Amino acid sequence: MVLASTVKLNSGNSIPVLGLGVYQTPTDVADSVVQKALDIGYRHFDSAAAYKNEQEVADAIGAWLKKNPNVKRKDIFYTTKVFDTEHGYEATKKLIATSLEKAKAIDYIDLFLVHSPQSNYEKRHGTWLALQEAVESGKVKNIGVSNYGIKHIKELLAYPDLNIKPAVNQIELHPWLGRADLVKYLKDEGIAVEAYSPLARGPRSKRVDDPALGEFAKKYGKTNGQILIAWSLAKGFIPLPKTVTESRLISNFESLNFKLSDEDIKKLDAFDVYGVTGWDPTVYPLDNEKEENK
Repeated sequence: MVLASTVKLNSGNSIPVLGLGVYQTPTDVADSVVQKALDIGYRHFDSAAAYKNEQEVADAIGAWLKKNPNVKRKDIFYTTKVFDTEHGYEATKKLIATSLEKAKAIDYIDLFLVHSPQSNYEKRHGTWLALQEAVESGKVKNIGVSNYGIKHIKELLAYPDLNIKPAVNQIELHPWLGRADLVKYLKDEGIAVEAYSPLARGPRSKRVDDPALGEFAKKYGKTNGQILIAWSLAKGFIPLPKTVTESRLISNFESLNFKLSDEDIKKLDAFDVYGVTGWDPTVYPLDNEKEENK
């Protein structure tokens, strides 16, 4: 099985085009799931402070690297995130220190994201300043955001002390939630687009089982999930499917081995109904909007 290729971020660093999301991956299986994924060829892992499994994921990567000295630390990409409750300069500095301690088996963090914009201007601003300092320290290589809408990105880009532009915005994306305007804005700004819930599974929906999607799976001789991941890759996104099942780890990774036709990509694009399957902080109001709504 071939390794996932990489793309360049606006920081100049590279990121693998396919990752493994570890949201809801239990701590007692994280080690085996991550090491099996590495055996398969995954080189990109997406965690968060809120997932409560940073330590286990980082330890698993560190243990696997020791057993596989031919693979270097620089070949693995590890992400974590600052949750909303830790926004603000001082709170984020403490959170970064804690996350780095949990990641000591792998020495540094490749990408630190603001998990969502759900706080206020002062706290979001303070969090970004703390993240910029973390990059300057050398222990965090890239910083970015998650669940940010256009207005949140514009606010960030207007910070008077902005030194580092977000490398990434991680958002829910799949054919039923294409977010064309937001995606275009991000690409115009040179911000990479990561797709979480690329299989359209969530509390509100199980669209992965849609019979219309199954027609594409039959045509290509692939699974519904593979069609969705291939669509995400074709759109230039970095999909982060999550699973703890070995067969699905393999199946998802094999999505790298085929491409959809341009015609079928357009047909899948037409599924779009703004079908959010989980939460949607991209619409979270800015401070002035809250005042207007009082």
